[in-house]
Amino acid sequence: MPSASRPASDRRTVLAGGAAGLLLFTLGGCDKLMTAREAREQGADFRNLTAQETRTLEAFGEVLVPGATEAGIAHFVDANLVRPHADCLLTIRYLDVPPPYGAFYAAGLKALDDLARASAGKGFADLDGAGAADLVRPMLAGQMSGWNGPPAPLLYLAVRSDAADLVYGTPDAFERLGLPYVAHIEPPTTW
Repeated sequence: MPSASRPASDRRTVLAGGAAGLLLFTLGGCDKLMTAREAREQGADFRNLTAQETRTLEAFGEVLVPGATEAGIAHFVDANLVRPHADCLLTIRYLDVPPPYGAFYAAGLKALDDLARASAGKGFADLDGAGAADLVRPMLAGQMSGWNGPPAPLLYLAVRSDAADLVYGTPDAFERLGLPYVAHIEPPTTW
């Protein structure tokens, strides 16, 4: 039951926010609609991801798509893990993986972290750029000796797609790239 400091969020408000690129985050005990980038900048709470999963996901996203951490990849994934399946914006939803998706991300990020510890003696988030890239490079081909998680190419594809959407899929990103943003349906606001 919502407390006085945490108002109830109705489906209409959440869906309207989603259409504008906004997701529901908790900040200072109150739910607030904001972008994943804003949630990261303002230090919004995580509801699903652990601190270690957050660090690993941000480092992994950054290897796959530079700028993913700043764009709020961990907040984006975390916020979508609590959404109903029909409203989930994660790429994994379209890759024939049954919900809920939290276990997929937890197992995949743990496998990536464990592989880094086995091969380099430290967690994935603690690897330098070259070390992290060397570990990630064989993922897409499924050539991960010692991998103990969901299919590595599937994790790679899901995280890379979500990171690319966050970094490059906005009108502001198109402007930074010097490209015209030609959407089939213009979003009501930039995100």
